[in-house]
Amino acid sequence: MKNIRVILITLTVLAFFSSARAQSDAPIVIVMKADGPIMPIMEDYIKRGILTAEQRNADALIIELNTPGGEILTMKNIIADIRASSVPVIVYVSPRGAWAASAGALITMSGHAAAMAPETSIGAASPVGGSGQDLGVTMKAKEMEALKAIVRTLTERRGDKATKLAESMVDSAKAITVNEALDAGLIDFIAKDTADLLNQLDGFKVETVAGKITLHTKNATTQPLNVSFIEQLMFILTNSNIAFLLLAIGVQAILIEISSPGGWAAGFIGVICLTLAIYGMGVLSVNWFGFVFLLIAFVLFILDIKAPTHGALTTAGVASFIVGALVLFNSPGTPQFQRVSVPLVVSMGVFLGLLFFGILLLALRVRHRPVQTGVETIPGKTGTAKTSVEDAGQVQLGSELWSAEKSAESESISKGDSVEVVEVRGLRLIVKKK
Repeated sequence: MKNIRVILITLTVLAFFSSARAQSDAPIVIVMKADGPIMPIMEDYIKRGILTAEQRNADALIIELNTPGGEILTMKNIIADIRASSVPVIVYVSPRGAWAASAGALITMSGHAAAMAPETSIGAASPVGGSGQDLGVTMKAKEMEALKAIVRTLTERRGDKATKLAESMVDSAKAITVNEALDAGLIDFIAKDTADLLNQLDGFKVETVAGKITLHTKNATTQPLNVSFIEQLMFILTNSNIAFLLLAIGVQAILIEISSPGGWAAGFIGVICLTLAIYGMGVLSVNWFGFVFLLIAFVLFILDIKAPTHGALTTAGVASFIVGALVLFNSPGTPQFQRVSVPLVVSMGVFLGLLFFGILLLALRVRHRPVQTGVETIPGKTGTAKTSVEDAGQVQLGSELWSAEKSAESESISKGDSVEVVEVRGLRLIVKKK
């Protein structure tokens, strides 16, 4: 019986180690989601994914891409990182309904293997300026030729049909469906999900800087690489609507601090919001001419606080603020995905105007309110004579003891009489019997 128990324990231990070894020998595939405009934050995220895949000795890295496009320089850096990776990088346009537009199309082509989910699209890769505007004839020709050279390099292994189709994406902003991309050889697979893609990739041959590699992904263990908290924060800050809200809140907080100095909360919040907004605007494609209108609005609000004009400057400031925001974020040619909501701009401008109009009303009400403290408030108050008062004496006024003398028209004032202050002369009260 004892021998049987020993045998069972031994078999259990061997089975455990055999299972652990089989699991450790399973291929590892890192999966990351690149969802949003092509910006420096996405470049950092993809670079981190490639580095992580190399450090973990992963068999492949899958980038699930869904993007409307973005900056050309950032795109070139991402392509360079992908092509320099020793781990095979598979760019997978996913999920259903996703697209790889503009710069995203070239990033898809740069993968060691490329795939798309059903009902996705790719293309429209004509270059535009850094702020989304149309380029001049000479500059556009240069950029198009440079992009077409990159396209030819990336699609050379895929044949002439794929190369011509990719060049048309640059020349005429052509966009195509997933089936058209597969027929032309522009992508390698159509996969309904990541599991389907891994099955299709099994046995597929790719070439990296480390040489030719045959992928073994059928029973691969996938390890998701999520966006870090800092990267999420940076993505949020580079959203045009968020950047505008931070700008509007920052301006309001600073103006509140200026109108009611002495506190610190409003000023602190304003500085933080403006700092974050400036970072976002530094990454976004914005027209800085709009910043001039925002600065004018800021000055008009301050002037109306310091020298109230019954809201005239505030109204002008609201108009300048709305125009500045629209010029800053919604100039003609700015990519649609970087435009700020027009209703949001108008509503925030109106709210800003109502806020400072309310501040002006409070300021005017305070200005016309009777004086509540100081010597000017003493005449008319009543007190009690602490001594008889003729040419000199003392009266109790509230909690204070004052020197006093009787006014010419007053009756005689004895100790304990109720008196009323007629006038204040220096530090002496002129009183009369009440």
